[in-house]
Amino acid sequence: MLAWLHSGVRKLSRTVAGGASALLLLTVSAVGAAQPAPEMTLQKVGPNTYYVQGLAALGSPKNQNFISNAGFVIAPQGVVVIDALGSPALAQRLLSKIAELTPKPVTHVLVTHYHADHIYGLQAFKAQGAQIIAHSAAREYLHSETAQQRLEASRIELAPWVNAQTRLVPADRWLDGSTTLELAGARFVVEQVGPSHTPEDLAIHVPGERVLFAGDLIFSGRLPFVGKANSDQWISALSRLLSFEALAVVPGHGAASTDPRKDIGVIRDYLGYLRRTMGQASEAMVPFEEAYASTDWSAWAHMPMFPFANRMNAYNTYLLMEQEGLRGK
Repeated sequence: MLAWLHSGVRKLSRTVAGGASALLLLTVSAVGAAQPAPEMTLQKVGPNTYYVQGLAALGSPKNQNFISNAGFVIAPQGVVVIDALGSPALAQRLLSKIAELTPKPVTHVLVTHYHADHIYGLQAFKAQGAQIIAHSAAREYLHSETAQQRLEASRIELAPWVNAQTRLVPADRWLDGSTTLELAGARFVVEQVGPSHTPEDLAIHVPGERVLFAGDLIFSGRLPFVGKANSDQWISALSRLLSFEALAVVPGHGAASTDPRKDIGVIRDYLGYLRRTMGQASEAMVPFEEAYASTDWSAWAHMPMFPFANRMNAYNTYLLMEQEGLRGK
């Protein structure tokens, strides 16, 4: 078996463009052959714009960490990708999907934020020669011990899809604020909407396609992961997203929205409820466990990911509201 694998690797590395990414795909496919790959279906949301939708689940070897969305625009001079998925193998599959539609190369990858499920595939695009663009606020996390520890844990928890060859890839171009970019012959309005879900949040509007990529400011059809977010700024940023004249809004997780006002309202209401209930508890010095147990979560309990995310969301919001109280906000 090993002799066959080594022979196949040598042949593949000589004949396939982007040999490093293809080699990784072959290796993890051989190791994980017993597990069927999660379905990856292109969904069209604009004349030349598509996205793939991740699963409403925690990342695992079974789903290859396919738990987030990624999209792309076929522009006149190349393909511009938005976010890179949660493993190199998934990114390589997306590259194959793109190649089914166009022979144009991927020239750029716009990163909405540097959470693992959106960036572990970056090295596959980098190997194809794409330029990576992100907000400079991600630099601090990228070079932090937290990011390295997360990667080390993922190499164990998500093996073989995230492994010793998976690495953190910095942007080639760091942005410092909102801007308009001409990429591959198309216009992209890049809006700084952080610090919200993360310090480096970007939303990408493609006026020619009337599509907005909202990153993790929107989780559609599932409970969001709040983490250590600035939920006050997040709520304000959601309102800003409504100013774009988009016919479709692609979230970081879940199905694209054709009714963004409604879907944005769900996230805004949830964040507001967390802040109100946990803020009241914090101000009254009610211990978190007691506050959580006495809070009515029935409006949200039916949503996918509630059992995994809600308690953590509430706890982090409780801490945030404590901090805001100490600052006198």
